[in-house]
Amino acid sequence: MMANVTKTGGCQCGRVRYSAQVDPSNAYLCHCRMCQRATGGVSIAFIGLPKSDMTWESEPDWYASSPFAKRPFCCECGTPLGFAFDEGENMDITVGSLDEPYGIEPHWHFASEKIHESWIDTSGLPRKRLSEHVVLSNKWIEATGSVPE
Repeated sequence: MMANVTKTGGCQCGRVRYSAQVDPSNAYLCHCRMCQRATGGVSIAFIGLPKSDMTWESEPDWYASSPFAKRPFCCECGTPLGFAFDEGENMDITVGSLDEPYGIEPHWHFASEKIHESWIDTSGLPRKRLSEHVVLSNKWIEATGSVPE
């Protein structure tokens, strides 16, 4: 078990913000169909933590995604922020909603029967940096003054 670290995060538009004490060894990928549909992705990266280690600086909206669980999100920009069973002490937050998600690595797969295997190891695919897409980079610079991080 690794030491807990304080991580901050929030939604894309900044309306919802949080601070959490997380153990990076609790990071995992969920492949269940509910998570695939809730995010529009082939999996979602989560970190599990006790609900008591989560502080919402500005309250999220909640979607009852099943009869026994709900998902925090931002109704303004649509960012998925986590998952929580109605009962129990624990919840998950989305790795992608962390301000600094870099260095967090998954330690297991959940709902492995639903893994889209071709999306697991993509290390052999060609890579293209955003800065190489001149038209899109220029649109960002014209609209905001810089390319997003």
